[in-house]
Amino acid sequence: MSHSPGAWAATRSSTSGLRAWLQDWSELAKARLSLLVLLTTLVGLYCGAAGRLEFWRTLCTLLGTSLVAAAAAVLNEWLERDLDAKMTRTANRPLPAGRVGPDEALLGGAGMAGIGLATLYFGVHAPAAFLAAATLALYLFVYTPMKRWTAFNTLVGAVPGAIPPLIGFTAGRGRIEMEGWALFSILFLWQIPHFMAIAWRYREDYRRAGFRMLPCRDEEGRVTGLVSVLYCCALLPASLWPVSLEAAGWLYGVGAVSLGLGYTYFAGIFAWKPSPASARNLFLSSILYLPLLLILLVSDSR
Repeated sequence: MSHSPGAWAATRSSTSGLRAWLQDWSELAKARLSLLVLLTTLVGLYCGAAGRLEFWRTLCTLLGTSLVAAAAAVLNEWLERDLDAKMTRTANRPLPAGRVGPDEALLGGAGMAGIGLATLYFGVHAPAAFLAAATLALYLFVYTPMKRWTAFNTLVGAVPGAIPPLIGFTAGRGRIEMEGWALFSILFLWQIPHFMAIAWRYREDYRRAGFRMLPCRDEEGRVTGLVSVLYCCALLPASLWPVSLEAAGWLYGVGAVSLGLGYTYFAGIFAWKPSPASARNLFLSSILYLPLLLILLVSDSR
């Protein structure tokens, strides 16, 4: 059967339109960040289940948590769409750029949140769903408005960012235990230098939008660098907590100290000489630190 040129053009247009729509929603849901959420949740689940992963529980835990994380990203961007339009870094996001409508984003984000929480509640158990709901509420209704009030918003925002491995651990163990809190503390402390590096590089953008991030008032970067070093130093003993709980062995311990010293080194360089280059190196070191640490933990878990 032959097709007219018009039919081929319509097919190509439809395909490219679908591809663009999927790309916009992938950006809205911060798909790359969701991969990090999946990784930390899976590690928590593996540790909580002592390596004995059940297919259905694993599927529901990862699916539910990733949907809630995606919903948090979409609804956050819906709440801040007017502010995002003022920042160079975010002005081309789907909502401020007009590629996705506000009503579509609101309905999509709410739908993902509902499906994700239901998946955790019925497919895993109520405690996992409760932790995910707390994550969503903290992120949207506490952290998001606090960004315009106080620089302490970063500490509050690090809490929902650290809950996914706790969700995973609770899903695997059936209850919250100290090992789960150890994972939470590692993720919480890791986020601060990671975010400080980002916020200092884009401080002008944040200032333009009216966000009260610490680097917005720290033009030289000295205080931002000092805070990064302090949290890296706190991360060192926190990363050894699994060893003291006999949840991980000496191989993990040596690796955790080595990685922590490397992370602290780059934070120190940033504190000593704040610059776009040193901030970028701190950011890159944070990106390397976390997956390597989690791989070590899984490899040497007990």
